[in-house]
Amino acid sequence: MHLDTEHPKPERAYREFNLDRPGNIIFVGHHLSTGTQVRCLIRTITLAGALLEVSPNLEMPSHFFLEILGIHDEIGSTVVKREGELVTISFNMLLNPEFLHHVLRLSFES
Repeated sequence: MHLDTEHPKPERAYREFNLDRPGNIIFVGHHLSTGTQVRCLIRTITLAGALLEVSPNLEMPSHFFLEILGIHDEIGSTVVKREGELVTISFNMLLNPEFLHHVLRLSFES
C-alpha cells in the first residue's frame, strides 16, 4: 500500500460559531471514571470541534469529556493543538446539527 504524503487530503471545513460560554473539562480516569473537573471557556464551536480557553498552568489530558454549562450532555473530545491558554480540540464524533443549534440558541437567549 502506498500513502500519498505529497498530497494529503484537505481537512473538512465546518462553519465556526462564537460561543464564549463556560464549560467543564472532565478528566477520564481508570475504567472511564470521571472524578476530576476543571473550568474552561468555550470560545468557538463547530460540528467537529471547539477552541477552549484554559489556565496556562493546566496540564491537559489528551482525551476528556467536555460539558457545556447548562447542557447536561458530555462530549468526548481529543486535544489537537495547544498554544498557551488556547486549546484546539476535535470531538470524537460530529455533533448532531440540531444539538449544535440548541447550544447556540441557549447561548443567544442568555
